[in-house]
Amino acid sequence: MIFLPFLLSALLTNSPMKPHTPSETLSLPAPPTPELSAPLSPAALSKPSYRDGRAFLPITKFAIKGVESKGLNGDTKVFESEEIISPVSANEAVVSWNVAAKSTMKAEIKAKVWDGDHWSKFYLLGHWSPAGGELRTSLNGQKDADADVATDTLVTTKPIWKMVVSVTMSPDEKGEFPALKFLGVSLTDTRAKVKPRASLKKVWGKEITVTGKWQSGWPEANGWCSPTSTAMALGYWASKLNRPELDVAVPDAAKACFDKVYDGTGNWPFNTAFAGSFPGIRAYVTRLSDVSELEAWVEAGIPPVVSVSYDLLCGKKRDNDPGHLMVCIGFTKEGDMILNDPAYSPNKGEGSRRIFPRSAFIPAWHRSKNTVYLIYPENTKLPTNKDGHWE
Repeated sequence: MIFLPFLLSALLTNSPMKPHTPSETLSLPAPPTPELSAPLSPAALSKPSYRDGRAFLPITKFAIKGVESKGLNGDTKVFESEEIISPVSANEAVVSWNVAAKSTMKAEIKAKVWDGDHWSKFYLLGHWSPAGGELRTSLNGQKDADADVATDTLVTTKPIWKMVVSVTMSPDEKGEFPALKFLGVSLTDTRAKVKPRASLKKVWGKEITVTGKWQSGWPEANGWCSPTSTAMALGYWASKLNRPELDVAVPDAAKACFDKVYDGTGNWPFNTAFAGSFPGIRAYVTRLSDVSELEAWVEAGIPPVVSVSYDLLCGKKRDNDPGHLMVCIGFTKEGDMILNDPAYSPNKGEGSRRIFPRSAFIPAWHRSKNTVYLIYPENTKLPTNKDGHWE
């Protein structure tokens, strides 16, 4: 998986668009190296392992393509990334974006891939807007000989050699453009064999205090595990940062993540786009190798949101469920998983904190190729990223 952050806050200011020369190339300052929990050697910083078909590459250059067409509230801005060479044989891509929310603005995210023979078409990965409705949707029916889009994931028929991401921004009702704070791409070679590393046993017994939230019990509730888990992660930072606006009610989070075409709230990048729309918050979808990386995040005091098969997690032999999102808050002294489960029932005296066997969690998490939402304040001290699996 490659995770590519595109830091564009300096580019998209809250002012009406000024004309640009088509294909004008902008050089952005290189993003700062995240402050690490332990120092890495220069070699480790410049050459991550990219193990298990997952990798991270920064990009700092875009071409401004000028005006594409008239948008909802005026002319649009079109940004296209440089060609990104993949160091892994990826066959899946998930794009994440963080836009400073403006009520009726819209972002359109597309991507095309090179398979060593030819470029594909551009595939629409999402329309996004805080306004929701027709302005926030995925798109079905894009399948061709090169790839298909499964709601939020670009699935290719051949390994991705190179990739280009395009972002079209429409202004809000005042003609102003929001800041595109962050853009990233997670690429995964789903055929790569994952080789687990040794557990971080020093983390066993550590637990992060995250207040539970309930996905049911609301009049319109239907499969709200994803936005409820996102709201739990935001609520944790609301307490840590003394920012009450981050403590979002579950129905409000669900409304902010709803994908009209998917007809649900489980679109992964829509959840992180909502979380990342808050000032100073970074949020994106990525895929990890094994539980030792979750342990590293818990050690850093940052609770990841994990996507699992609930059937497998509960010990069933087959997974017939559509997937379930939970918050990883820690580990028992024996190394088992402590998760905040949004599917608990307070009416029955249950709490969200639940313990699941590590042996059941591993195959349950593997169902999503070890997908996580990482949500944290910008400039946070992150775990050492020697394998290049996150920012």
